[in-house]
Amino acid sequence: MTGRIVAAPPPAPPGDVAARATAGFRQRYGGEPAGRWAAPGRVNLIGEHTDYNDGFVLPFALPLRTVVAAAARADERWTVWSELDDDPVEFGPAEADEPGRVTGWAAYVAGVVWALRAAGHAVPGARLAVASDVPVGSGLSSSAAIEAAVLAALVDLGGLDLPAQRWPRLAQQAENDYVGAPTGIMDQSAVIRGRPGHALFLDCRSEEVEQIPFDLDAAGLAMLVIDSRAPHRHADGEYAARRRSCERAARALGVPALRDVPADGLDAALARLDDDETRRRVRHVVTEDQRVLDSVALLRAGRVRDIGPLLTASHTSMRDDFEITVPEVDTAVEAALAAGAYGARMTGGGFGGCVLALVEASAADAAAAAVAAAYAERGFAAPATVTALPAGGVTRLD
Repeated sequence: MTGRIVAAPPPAPPGDVAARATAGFRQRYGGEPAGRWAAPGRVNLIGEHTDYNDGFVLPFALPLRTVVAAAARADERWTVWSELDDDPVEFGPAEADEPGRVTGWAAYVAGVVWALRAAGHAVPGARLAVASDVPVGSGLSSSAAIEAAVLAALVDLGGLDLPAQRWPRLAQQAENDYVGAPTGIMDQSAVIRGRPGHALFLDCRSEEVEQIPFDLDAAGLAMLVIDSRAPHRHADGEYAARRRSCERAARALGVPALRDVPADGLDAALARLDDDETRRRVRHVVTEDQRVLDSVALLRAGRVRDIGPLLTASHTSMRDDFEITVPEVDTAVEAALAAGAYGARMTGGGFGGCVLALVEASAADAAAAAVAAAYAERGFAAPATVTALPAGGVTRLD
């Protein structure tokens, strides 16, 4: 979703990400960390732009991780170093308590401190070092990963009384109110509450979750995650514009959120709206919510392949009704489907990012090659493709 650092990072140093975080801590602070905390990236299987409309989403956590090595310090200050930027950033309560005072990648760290302090917690001063395998700007939720890992570190270092079920909302507040990115709660929920072998069915209004079995290996399937290499373009305000449009439509329809427009009442709701663009935005959200519910029903029944058409329908809706795709992601979807994928869709907030393609495990390499060939034909930068299995959420490593 939004709020990710959009500049391309330098290549990450080689080696295990946890080892890199430890090495960075030693180099910058001259000692050993008290512990290391890891949070994953995530992809959203289906349910795009439904989260801030109080709707339904179905993300899963990725094996890619952001790791924070940290130790408490005696004073009330926070210093953070990241392998993406060799210069550490230090801030105190004055900067932490005023949204916008800390900018760039360190704003996500300061935002977590702000959210904890605003909730009445005594946040310990700390030194932190951050390393990550989650690609920045690719739609895999690098921002939520750093928020969750920092949150876990500060909770442990300070011995804070903060149940894990409250973490996603605090991390979201950090991103919304300190960083200024109008995300829903999906990203933070997925990276905090993910479970191996499952997708997380989240009701974004009640915050109730259900772990839905999503065993690709047992089904002989693979999920390709294709980094389109199209730069994320959230900074231009398009994401925020979509959210404002949805909120205006909800007010016009007299409902708390678009989640409250039933699928069987969609035509009647659209007839009450004055302009075609708003109708398209509403149609995407309402039909996308239904696609999430239909996907959950299929997965509960063990019919993993049958979610493919729903994935593709989701992409078509994002392309035509919500208008958030770009040529690179459309090309990746089309090429994957032509190569035999059961379904394919863009994942994330849009305007760049990644594509998911559900394929037979034996056909994964051929599908990836077909996407690469289509990119070469269009003159796009070569995509990066990996297969992904659902992983666990934020955890303390040691």
